[in-house]
Amino acid sequence: MKINLEENWQKVRIHISKTIGSNMHVSIASVNKENQPTVTPIGSLFLNDNQTGFYFEKFATRLNTNSKKNNKVCVLAVNSDKWFWFKSLFKMNFSEYPAIKLYGELGIKREATDNEYLAFQKRVRITKNLKGSKYLWKDMSMVREIKFTKAEKINLGKMTKEL
Repeated sequence: MKINLEENWQKVRIHISKTIGSNMHVSIASVNKENQPTVTPIGSLFLNDNQTGFYFEKFATRLNTNSKKNNKVCVLAVNSDKWFWFKSLFKMNFSEYPAIKLYGELGIKREATDNEYLAFQKRVRITKNLKGSKYLWKDMSMVREIKFTKAEKINLGKMTKEL
C-alpha cells in the first residue's frame, strides 16, 4: 500500500525513530554488480524535513560499491517494540505502521556537518563508556545522502487496513 510521502513524511520520520529505538537499525537493500540483492543493517539513518536523509558510511562498503552501478535502494524499517506488537495483537489492529518500506536513490558521499555529527553522538551517547563504542563509532565522519521517492506500508491484512 502506497504512502503519500509529502503528506505523511512526519509519520514516516516518527516510525524510523521508533524502529531505531526498538531494533537499533534499519535494513537497506541494494543490488550488487551481479544483479543480486544484498541487505545491509544501518543504525545511523536520519531523516531530514524534506523526504531526504543520510546515514554514516563507515562500514557500509557494499552500499558504496553497489551505488556505482545502481544507486537505487529500499529501506525496511520494522518497529519491533514488543509492547507495541502485544497491544496491537490484543486490539486486533495497529494504531501506527508496524513496518514501512522507503524507496530512494543514494546520493553523494560527503563529510558530515557538525549538526549531523552531533545527532549521531546523541544517538549513541548511552554507549560512550563501553569499549566497543570507541571501536565502532570513533571515526564517524562521512555520510551518504538518500533522496526518498516512494514509500509503502507493510500490509498485514485486517490489522493494517485502517492505516
